[in-house]
Amino acid sequence: MSENTALGPFMEAELTSQPEVWVRAIAQAQTETLLPADGERVAVIGCGTSWFMAQSYAAARETAGKGVTDAFAASEAFLGEARGYDAVIAITRSGTTTEVLEILTAIKGTIRTVALVGDTTSPIMTLADAVVELPYADEKSVVQTRFATTALAYLLTSVGVDLTAAIEDAKTAVTAPVEQELIDAEQFTFLGTNWTVGLAHEAGLKMREAVQGWTESYPAKEYRHGPISIAAPNRVTWMFGEQPEGLDADMAKTGALYLNRSVHPLAELARVHRVTLERARARGMNPDLPRNLTRSVILSGQA
Repeated sequence: MSENTALGPFMEAELTSQPEVWVRAIAQAQTETLLPADGERVAVIGCGTSWFMAQSYAAARETAGKGVTDAFAASEAFLGEARGYDAVIAITRSGTTTEVLEILTAIKGTIRTVALVGDTTSPIMTLADAVVELPYADEKSVVQTRFATTALAYLLTSVGVDLTAAIEDAKTAVTAPVEQELIDAEQFTFLGTNWTVGLAHEAGLKMREAVQGWTESYPAKEYRHGPISIAAPNRVTWMFGEQPEGLDADMAKTGALYLNRSVHPLAELARVHRVTLERARARGMNPDLPRNLTRSVILSGQA
């Protein structure tokens, strides 16, 4: 593990706090009734990390039989009358992301909106019809860790997912030493199924943001439809949750390191956060201030 601990101090503090803040979000979700009712048709929007959390929640909600739930990148959301949505949920750490604010402004008064937000002083507080306030999960690092997973913990709890195992597994995941072969690996591919596909996409984004690394992500059964061709020694394929039958045997032939640990997928994402931090430090990079990125994307000419 890198000894360059001066890099990424905010990310380290934030990623290690995840089990604690998940407990708080779960308790909050169990006492609030801000989210759409069971049976309502819901669209969930976000940008970047928040979009991937939207994907995870949408899959979990619909699988739980709570109603049709679609996830969209805010810039490409289809929310027209023909789709018949009863509510739109927006996930945004900053509450200032241009694409999200534009959508909520455009549909205000026509579709009920709910925002999950970290910055409770942001414009979204008065724009959304209801707000799930998560200020204790807000972050100073540009690279998101705990806000994303805390928002998802709140959302998963709302559809009946028990996260007890996730909390216990994460207590180890966020502090465990990182193996040298993960520090040195040339390439990572992340895989998931159902609600963990969003986790896989988010894991890939973390590695790209903080390490400028070559990362890919796919639904697990899609991986053998071409992408497995890049698997090779000194490369990693990381599975979130239960693997498709035979994937481990196919991976063994490639020489790549295959990870499919028997821990909760949300805790496994927290483990990726730790690996990402240590890979960034080993390369002299600061994940609190990654190249070309800011904490919130506010497009030119927009408030």
